Amino acid sequence: MWLPMAMATDLDASVQQALPRLETLYLELHQSPELSYQERQTSQRMAAELKQLGFDVTDNVGGYGVVALARNGDGPVIMIRADMDGLPIIEQTGKPYASKVTTLDANNNTVGVMHGCGHDIHMTSLIGTAAQLMQRKDQWQGTLMIVAQPAEEVGGGAKAMLNDGLYQTFALPDAVLGLHVSAAIPAGKVGTISGYALANVDSVDIVIKGKGGHGAYPHMTIDPVVLAARTVLALQTIVSREISPLEPNVITVGSIHGGAKHNIISDQVTLQLTLRSYNPEVREQQIAAIKRLVTGIAISVGLPESLMPTVVVHQDESIPSTYNDPQLAARVQQSIAAELGADNLVQAPAVMAGEDFGLFGRTEQQVPITLFWLGAVNPQEYQASIETHQALPSLHSSQFAPDYPLTLATGVRAMTRAALDAFAAQQPQQQ
Repeated sequence: MWLPMAMATDLDASVQQALPRLETLYLELHQSPELSYQERQTSQRMAAELKQLGFDVTDNVGGYGVVALARNGDGPVIMIRADMDGLPIIEQTGKPYASKVTTLDANNNTVGVMHGCGHDIHMTSLIGTAAQLMQRKDQWQGTLMIVAQPAEEVGGGAKAMLNDGLYQTFALPDAVLGLHVSAAIPAGKVGTISGYALANVDSVDIVIKGKGGHGAYPHMTIDPVVLAARTVLALQTIVSREISPLEPNVITVGSIHGGAKHNIISDQVTLQLTLRSYNPEVREQQIAAIKRLVTGIAISVGLPESLMPTVVVHQDESIPSTYNDPQLAARVQQSIAAELGADNLVQAPAVMAGEDFGLFGRTEQQVPITLFWLGAVNPQEYQASIETHQALPSLHSSQFAPDYPLTLATGVRAMTRAALDAFAAQQPQQQ
């Protein structure tokens, strides 16, 4: 049970009092991860925790999403979001609480499952923050909206919840707050950033066609493997020669498939790409340039219109960049500095990873959002990595293991203070 705190207790002491309960919840979530679109038990656990705290809870929103509302008089709506899905990774941390879960993935393959991106920390911090805010209802006024989101790892969960009427059916937030663990910041510290924080992400397939034949008679064919090789190199000129060097962007060819035997020239080759950028205009420029470039290469070797390459952008996997509203980000930064101390606040760089959190700010209502980075590395291990120049396990690594007690305590304190100040900042001025 979540026990009410004495109103005179400060936030730090209250979080420390709640920490054993939060650690237990974290370990349970860590040992029972579920893949994207399979988060049924995780969703039920989050719904149960929030009901226990006194929220009005609705589950199965946009799949296994959970929405919890606490209305506390007139005032703004502040939404706090965490994601729930795990990754198809066999955990190799060696921790006694390591996940041993296996399951079938979407292709019916047996895979290990691990919270290798810190979503167990996110969920536990969300519950801890919700508990603190419910215990402090005399310190805020308005509606607290807690969202546990499925399918972040495949870029589908936020989109599904929004399409299922998140803002229309439940409440339209005045601000949306989120956090994400960092594998590059020591536990106890928080990283903040204003403006672009995470990238646009697109998955693109290019099917390059040709005229196959015998490998001994290449002059009687149009070899798609050679065209694919030209394409891979030419794609990098989009980054280096077509897009401004002041606009960060990446085009990576992650997979090439073509051919079946040494002496057969195939009829086609498939390339699989990931595109990254921040500026939405750069994203459009990348896609347009890819289509033009591959068509030009095909024309240059005399392929007919019927054998022009195809470029498919997988819209279901596309997510926009996360843009931290500058004013909201500045307020959150001030709140966290006041709570944790300025020495525990760092300026985080923008990264080319993706996060569908950005979608919550991309609706027609243009809700301001901000996401901050929660340090998760054991401080001693972090210092040792600097001294020895040894890289730390990254997010999505089978060896990623957060320093969860300190990370959770920091996350709950930071998010609780940010939410309390967000409520205060959104209150109408008294006449």
